Amino acid sequence: MTPEEAGFIPDKLIQVEAWLDEHAGARGYRFALVKDGYLVSALNRGYDPNEPLRIASAAKSFYGSVLGIAVAEARIPSADAPVADIYPEMLDVPAGEGPKEGRYAFPKDRAITYRQLISNTSGYMKPGEAPGRVFHYQTYGMNILTHAIATAYGRYDVADPEGSVGFASLIDEKLAAPIGATFDYSLTNFDLHPRARLPIFGYYCQVHTTPLDFARAGWLWCNWGRWEGQQVVPEAWVRAAVKVNGDLIDHAPPEQWMYGYGFWTNERGVLWPDLPHTAFAAAGAGGHYATVFPDLRLVVVQNPGPYHNAREGASLANGDLLSLVLAGLRV
Repeated sequence: MTPEEAGFIPDKLIQVEAWLDEHAGARGYRFALVKDGYLVSALNRGYDPNEPLRIASAAKSFYGSVLGIAVAEARIPSADAPVADIYPEMLDVPAGEGPKEGRYAFPKDRAITYRQLISNTSGYMKPGEAPGRVFHYQTYGMNILTHAIATAYGRYDVADPEGSVGFASLIDEKLAAPIGATFDYSLTNFDLHPRARLPIFGYYCQVHTTPLDFARAGWLWCNWGRWEGQQVVPEAWVRAAVKVNGDLIDHAPPEQWMYGYGFWTNERGVLWPDLPHTAFAAAGAGGHYATVFPDLRLVVVQNPGPYHNAREGASLANGDLLSLVLAGLRV
């Protein structure tokens, strides 16, 4: 579909490309714009558009989607069920065997739920952080989430984390296959001390995408989990996932009201005050973003775009760029 057919002012999209050229500099970028399910623009500078690149924490949006499916398929009794009921190994991290001094599994962690893990409010291995009380963006809680879901499907073995089928197989089966996407995967760990129990809380499931396949995921979310007549992810789950989660509203200051279930959300206007409050994003370090505007039937992908190591405020997903894209739409 041409920009004009999609309702864009061509000159405005030229400004979008100029912004990317200026802010990405020699690093380059990959950009895709989808409107009403059609690719309107694909820009590549300095990258192979067909090479799957690691999207870092944007993978959390995939995790949350698989969690919603696992609950619907009754592999997990509820998003509010204790994770340790299925993955008791999460509690077998004594002092001295966590990621660093003072970090290990505490008795309070027995109460952690799946919803708290995907919301980054679990407090897992965090002293003084009761489950559901503190927003603390962390990797280890997400690893516990993916291992627990994979365990529920019989696909993770702490005795052989690298040899297990693993959580990646669930992303492939439950998300990639239904939308015709091809993702690559890898397992990564921080460089920790020798006694760290990495098979329990390590092995982050990295997702690698091309811009067009990342856009496919964005279009799935834009349609509230539906793809060509198939409800891939439960609609009610997706709608809840892209709103501010209840733990933040109940316990966090308003400036933190911008995270749902693995998604960054503009529901309260904290992320992008001048953009639609229905907007949300999968976001990862290095400038990997799939930003969704469901009311406009629009998905904006940067894979990667410029990155300033920012997780809050208008800088997330390059808010200025998003404003330029929206300014290009004919009213």
